[in-house]
Amino acid sequence: MKALFTSFIFVLTISCNSSISGEKTTVVAYTKTSISKKRILFVTSNAHFYGNSNIESTNHFPEIIFAYHEFIKAGFDIDFVSPQGGAIAIGYIHSSDSITKKYLYDEKFMDKLENTYLPKQIDYAQYIAVYYSGGGSAMFTVPENKEIQQISMNIYEKNGGVISAICHGTAGIANLKLSDSTFLVANRKITGFPDVFENKESQYFKEFPFSIQEKIIENGGDFIYSKEGWDNYHIQEGRIVTGQDPTSASLIAKKVIEILKHQKIN
Repeated sequence: MKALFTSFIFVLTISCNSSISGEKTTVVAYTKTSISKKRILFVTSNAHFYGNSNIESTNHFPEIIFAYHEFIKAGFDIDFVSPQGGAIAIGYIHSSDSITKKYLYDEKFMDKLENTYLPKQIDYAQYIAVYYSGGGSAMFTVPENKEIQQISMNIYEKNGGVISAICHGTAGIANLKLSDSTFLVANRKITGFPDVFENKESQYFKEFPFSIQEKIIENGGDFIYSKEGWDNYHIQEGRIVTGQDPTSASLIAKKVIEILKHQKIN
């Protein structure tokens, strides 16, 4: 039976030596002529453990790099943000994969993960899409972060941008609210990692602040998923794109790119 922890998990925590707790003095800023609506913001988590337990959690490296790879090929620039800024933990690394190797040994890329931006350093006007990556860490610190919520909704409503999320990253969009106070997911088909593939008796699941599936339904969304799983399942609802599990990372990115091209983003 397929389950969240069936594959080997390699945990790598990137140490941040540039500053204490990821603080930086340089704020993200670009001139009007350089904006060009070609920037995408990746949302990641600083959590190293599942809640208050001693069970290590990480951001899902393949979910980051396979989407990143597609966006970069299409000419987009990517920035990373996390609630506390600075270094994030990464895991689920399969070093035999060629794309994984490419980015694992890419110094400039890994530096981005070592030095993620603080929410206060992000100017939403620079971005045309948001991508919430997954992994167990995505369940913590991100869903309740009001600053990141506001950034995402400004990109969606004020910039006409796209909101996307994968697997446990869907937890990050579950509580997003539009300017009229309705939930973003309300009356929309949304997917993410479903309860049927979680081990509900395990301590890691008991540490979750909520069930993604239940929270989406509670907030008015129509949570749907593939019962087979690990089959690239993803959904587009207008300018919202969500994927069920890691296999959908590349396809989510391609779908976001397709939406942006249709909008003739330059």
